[in-house]
Order: sequence, then C-alpha cells, then structure tokens
Amino acid sequence: MTDASLEPLERLGRVAVVAPHPDDESLGCGGLIARLAVIGNPPLVIMISDGTGSHPNSPSFPPDRLRAVREAETIDALVALGLTEAPVFLRLRDTQVPHPGAEGFEAATARIAELLDGIDTVAVSFRDDPHCDHQAAFAIASAAIHQITRQTSRRIRLLEYVIWNDAAHTSVPEGFRAFGLDIASVLDAKLKAIGCHRSQITDMISDDPTGFRLDPVMLKRFEQPVETYLEAVP
Repeated sequence: MTDASLEPLERLGRVAVVAPHPDDESLGCGGLIARLAVIGNPPLVIMISDGTGSHPNSPSFPPDRLRAVREAETIDALVALGLTEAPVFLRLRDTQVPHPGAEGFEAATARIAELLDGIDTVAVSFRDDPHCDHQAAFAIASAAIHQITRQTSRRIRLLEYVIWNDAAHTSVPEGFRAFGLDIASVLDAKLKAIGCHRSQITDMISDDPTGFRLDPVMLKRFEQPVETYLEAVP
C-alpha cells in the first residue's frame, strides 16, 4: 500500500520518534530505529505518557511501580534496537495526555519544541488513531513543529505511524502519501524489542481483570518486513 520508499534514510537527517506509550516506539518504529542505529544515526526517542493506564486496578503494580516497569521495558527494547542512550520520558498521565485547549497542552508543546532542537524529521502516532493519547501525541508534536517553524523558519518533516487504525493498516488514507521502509534486515531486533514489553504481551501482571494485553492478531501486524509511514499531502 506504499507510494514510495522512505530510503535513503540519510535524507531524513536527525530523527525523533515520539511515542504515546511505552511499546509504541517498538511496534510502530522499531525497524526505523534499528536501521538508523545501524547507519550511525540513532534517533531521539520521546515517550509522552507514563504507561500506567494499562493495568489501573492492579494491587501489586500501583502506578509508581508500573511506571518504573514500563520505563525499564522501554530502555531494554531500545537497547535491543541498537540504541545506547535512554529515551526522554515526559511522564504525562496515561489516558490523560492533554489535547489542544486542555490544561498542560501548551507546556507539553513547549517541552517537545525544546527537544526537537536540531531535529529534521519527526515520526509520531497517526493523527486518526482511535486512542485519545495517540491523537494527543500527534497534536503536541505537530504544534511543536509549527512553533519551531514560526520562530525559526526551520522546516521539520512530519511522518505518522499507524498503531490502532484498522483501515489505515490496509489502505492509504485520503490526503496522505505512504512511504515503505524495508526492515527485513532488522526484523529480529524489532521482534526482540517488542518482546521486552512483557507487561503488555504476557500475564506478568495477573491481578487486574481490566488489564490491557496486546493480542497475537494485533501483534502480527507489526511482525512484517516492511514498516509504513504516512505523510500528509500539502
């Protein structure tokens, strides 16, 4: 379903991956992260939410402990992808990442704008993913880019990766171009990274009947040798 290739990766310049939750970086961009690491251009990874919404009713994993677990899983995942520097954790409350007009949105935008200093390309969750935090993460990243452009005239390329939007996994949404990235050479690393997020793919946390777990059908989407990135058509 791609229109063109994302390669050569060198033309992306310095890359930042903005992930709504711990594990989205591996699911959506694991191949890109690994391939950039291979060519000596490791991306900056920014984690928006604290990930504590996955098991909100677990007695054994209260929010502080769950946050620590999910951050450790993310660091392990990025090591599996070839990164040596830890990501930036913004630790906004899971399921409550602010949308435009909400309290905290401007502060989050300003923080992201600071982090994007020297960045040429941003990959962030698809604006029409149905999860509220994915939409908010896109809005924050987009607003930060617009802020940078207004203040400096510097252009930053904005790519979007799909996690939860079923339709966008099978056809290119109207108003977008789709760019494919061959990740066959780093697919094993991506799968290892996904596997690091044990709290999300196993019964490691078993005392929350409302807890979240990625199902095998969902995971199959991200076990393919090509990653797809969307870019809005001007």
